Amino acid sequence: MDSYRLIVVGGGLCGAAAAYELAKKGASVLLVDESAEVSGATRYSYGGIAYWAGKTQLTNELCAAARARYPQLSEELLGYDIQFRPRSLLLTIDGDRNPVEVARDYVCCVDKPQLLTVAEAVEREPLLEAQNISGAFEVEHGHVCPVAMTQAYRQAFERLGGTIRIGLVEKLLREGNAIKGIQLEGEAIESKHVVISAGAWSREILQQQGVELPLYFSHAEMIEVSSAQAADIQMQSLVMPAEQKRFGLEAQMGEATVAAQWRQEEDKELMPPVLDAGVIQFQDGHIAMGQISRIQTSTAARANAEESEAAIREKVRRVLPKVADLPGQWHSTLVALSGDGLPLIGPVPGLENLLLFSGFGSPFVYAVPLAQRFAQCSNFAKDPWLGKMLPARFL
Repeated sequence: MDSYRLIVVGGGLCGAAAAYELAKKGASVLLVDESAEVSGATRYSYGGIAYWAGKTQLTNELCAAARARYPQLSEELLGYDIQFRPRSLLLTIDGDRNPVEVARDYVCCVDKPQLLTVAEAVEREPLLEAQNISGAFEVEHGHVCPVAMTQAYRQAFERLGGTIRIGLVEKLLREGNAIKGIQLEGEAIESKHVVISAGAWSREILQQQGVELPLYFSHAEMIEVSSAQAADIQMQSLVMPAEQKRFGLEAQMGEATVAAQWRQEEDKELMPPVLDAGVIQFQDGHIAMGQISRIQTSTAARANAEESEAAIREKVRRVLPKVADLPGQWHSTLVALSGDGLPLIGPVPGLENLLLFSGFGSPFVYAVPLAQRFAQCSNFAKDPWLGKMLPARFL
């Protein structure tokens, strides 16, 4: 029977980052994922690093740590390119909205975006439809390729002696209240600790152990346009709406009535879906546009792809008409959320040897510095960052 000091379940961005940092500290680590390819929320994310958007002392510190580390991260990951680049982000304001009123949402940001007139916004991004916006905010944003970054973490992890196994984790091995390892497609693998970093699936893994925590998920829908189909498009900026409805939807996860419905309903849409029109062009030229966010309690829930794609294109057409009708592929994925917007990191209450590293609302900002702190931490409760992210804070 194989044995490791730590097993990390989930090989997306967060799991790969945690596994790398743990191996870097000299631990024997097994990283397990269902797919050899980068998939799920990591695969279909926009790769944005909003290290300007911290609004509390804690998030400001995390943003500053991310800002300092990203420029050197490719070199640190043994030269594997994460395609990091500083990039101008334009936050467009709908034509019927007052820019001054919208600006109030950004007063608390550590780096306040600059308010632009319509003419200035179109100068920054000529593809914008001027008649449908009343202005925009501009701020320097970080950007990476999510797939390249996750692959870099995985490859650097293996170079440090870490082991990656592909397969389905069928269950956790348990003796009383102690977790002893995992069962991977019929094979028992022992470890001193198991780290759950499986994104939206973390909730299901915990429920199998009788643990109920405010670790939720949304269904996110977007359209991906290949670099070949986007060959005639050269966007000068990343474009997102200034008022993102997704954040309001996610904020409701902390309400007691919503939490109760998660416990009671096996398959229910808890609130109407929201649509935010954003378009991101990656370094290789491909484009991601969307997104629709739905809060449904079942991982198996499926949206009507045709209707969803049409709605996304209609909304994008008002802001970037030359992009909206490019041929592309609709995708839906699950995105992990927490009850208060902060990730759940540290020991799972009531179970020995089981740790969480999941529920990241802004993974490309927070996962990099927090994975490093996670690997170095010997006392989570006393750590000024991780002490505020313990799963036990909800009990």
